[in-house]
Amino acid sequence: MNEGLSFNKYIFIKGITFVLLINSLNLKAQSNNELFEQGNSAYNEGNYEKAVTLYEQILNLDQHSAALYFNLGNCYYRLNQVAESIYYFEKAKQLSPSDKDININSTFAKNMTIDAIELLPESQLEQLQKGIFNIFSFSIWVKLTIILIWISITLFLGYIFSKSAQHKRIFFFCSLIILFFFIGSLLISFSIDQREKNLDYAILFSKKIDTWSEPNQKGELLFTLHEGTKVQLIDELAEWKKIRIANGSEGWLKNAYLKRLNNKNQ
Repeated sequence: MNEGLSFNKYIFIKGITFVLLINSLNLKAQSNNELFEQGNSAYNEGNYEKAVTLYEQILNLDQHSAALYFNLGNCYYRLNQVAESIYYFEKAKQLSPSDKDININSTFAKNMTIDAIELLPESQLEQLQKGIFNIFSFSIWVKLTIILIWISITLFLGYIFSKSAQHKRIFFFCSLIILFFFIGSLLISFSIDQREKNLDYAILFSKKIDTWSEPNQKGELLFTLHEGTKVQLIDELAEWKKIRIANGSEGWLKNAYLKRLNNKNQ
């Protein structure tokens, strides 16, 4: 009897804990939505500093979205803060690479930079690969891969358990087609993941900084960069960082203020 009461009490406590957890998640989501709407209202009123504060409160709660980064980019653009604006537009593009509004506003922000760096020409194969990769964000490619494999498994099970020969043929060929798309989606997801791991990009926040041929100031002064420039990080040595810019030029920066784009905590 006592054991039954203890068990029921345990179930009751676990149930209460679960309800409290769900309520906590709902309140957190509601709080984020309220902050987002307040930030939008502040932006529409022209109070961009307040909007930034509200949006960054959401980031501090470890909530990230393309819309949030996009709005932050717009706020900093209005405040004429070049590096911050470009940084958040780039973060938005990571989550929604094909969004036209994000790409257009990102271009406007880049036009505010001092450095006019020409992009290296891309081959047709590179353009095709980039176009396919940018159809969806990495997270959506992963979700699509999981969905496709489950559909393929379901169709194959239909083939196994179906008693009709015609249905078996339909299920079999459909499962093969979906499996083909699954393999393609898996390869794309893997390629994007490897590219993100191997390519470490950052936005330069230093107002002005010299680029040297060696990790010391006895080397040759190559060129000068300004805030808002997107760079690829290649190597690090103490306070020096080796970078590559869009035109393929490389060099070393000393004590550069850089914010990495693949850092999810920013």
